[in-house]
Amino acid sequence: MIKIYKDPAANAIFIEDANGVQFINSLQASDSNSKCSIHDLARDIDIVTEEPFTEFIDENGDPYGVNITDVVNALNAIFQSSGTPTGNVPVITSTATLSMVEGSTLNHTLVATYGVGYEWDSLPSGITTVEGNVRKLIGGSTLASGTYTFTAKAINYNGVDTQTLTLTVSTPAFANTKSIEFNSNQWLGANAALLDNTLGRTGNGSGSSDAWSISFWIKPSTNSNNQGIFLFGGVYSSNGAIIDIRYVGTSDSLWIRYGTAFNRLQLQSPNNSLPANTWSHCMVTYNGGTTGAASGSINSYYNRFNMFINGVNQVTTGSNNNFGYTGAISGSVLQVGKSGQNQSLRNVNIDEFNIWDTDESANIVDIYNGGVVFDTMTLTDQPKHRWRMGDGDTYPNLQDSGTAANCTFVMQSMTSANIVNDVP
Repeated sequence: MIKIYKDPAANAIFIEDANGVQFINSLQASDSNSKCSIHDLARDIDIVTEEPFTEFIDENGDPYGVNITDVVNALNAIFQSSGTPTGNVPVITSTATLSMVEGSTLNHTLVATYGVGYEWDSLPSGITTVEGNVRKLIGGSTLASGTYTFTAKAINYNGVDTQTLTLTVSTPAFANTKSIEFNSNQWLGANAALLDNTLGRTGNGSGSSDAWSISFWIKPSTNSNNQGIFLFGGVYSSNGAIIDIRYVGTSDSLWIRYGTAFNRLQLQSPNNSLPANTWSHCMVTYNGGTTGAASGSINSYYNRFNMFINGVNQVTTGSNNNFGYTGAISGSVLQVGKSGQNQSLRNVNIDEFNIWDTDESANIVDIYNGGVVFDTMTLTDQPKHRWRMGDGDTYPNLQDSGTAANCTFVMQSMTSANIVNDVP
């Protein structure tokens, strides 16, 4: 079948047959031995030669007539209303300003009055015309944010019109679609030394310069093990000083240990404060003060730390070995999903992990945000380190997108299947 109709946007005749699609003008249909021929008057060539009149249909698939005379007359009626018999040059009327979001797909159609032929020049990588319709552009999903320019031409037998188009690709709005699922003996590792200036200290707490905050979303399972969430510091088996945050499966609570195996503080949230199979937001803060030495000051040491769950400061239970820890902490080990005693998360999801080099307790309302995950880089106090936990990441690397943006976590004993679509 031969499909023929007038495209109003192009002001040209659309012809589709076994040889493909054309947009042309200056046509004439004729009866050739009781069959229909179509001649291109401008080029003096036949577009269609002696085809049965029953082969000609319109854009809806309907025949143009029941005999050769009706078909020829109907075709010539639309041929005479197209093109530019008055000698007009083409004029491009479609917009010259295009915009799209990074990762999306462009869909643009060039429109021109009196246009017959169309050309593009300097198209950005990944943008192409649609087969059979050179006026239409698609693609561009791989383009980085920025501004791109290219040109379009509309041509007819009387002249040409050229348009410079500007395409602006913008950064997409924040979206949280991924988290990391941890199963037994799966964890994330990174260069701990990169966080020395954020989480480390050189002595028994010198004040706000030693302060920090650690924030994350967690969805625990029903497993009753003591499971490591985050570890920074030395090697536990060598009595290294550590920051060790865990999920206590027997009581559905959050737990932090600060110091060494023999000199440490330990704080734990109330039972059932972290229910299984439910997303909860957690933030642990340290104000940078002293954390040990005097038995009479043990409550002051405990109060250096705050533990927030879903925006609420928890009434924690404190314990200690030798009245806390007075020494330095420096980075030899940095991991998520495994404790200093190699206790790993069991069917637990972690999302949106943030670390500040300040005590963010006063900003918990903004950071928790009523339980709605948001872009923490929009905060006045931006996190120094931030891991989206799957969003924008490519296995096995989880990129740091905080202000430091220099510490990449590497997925250990995992596959790309550990990046899942389960989010708060």
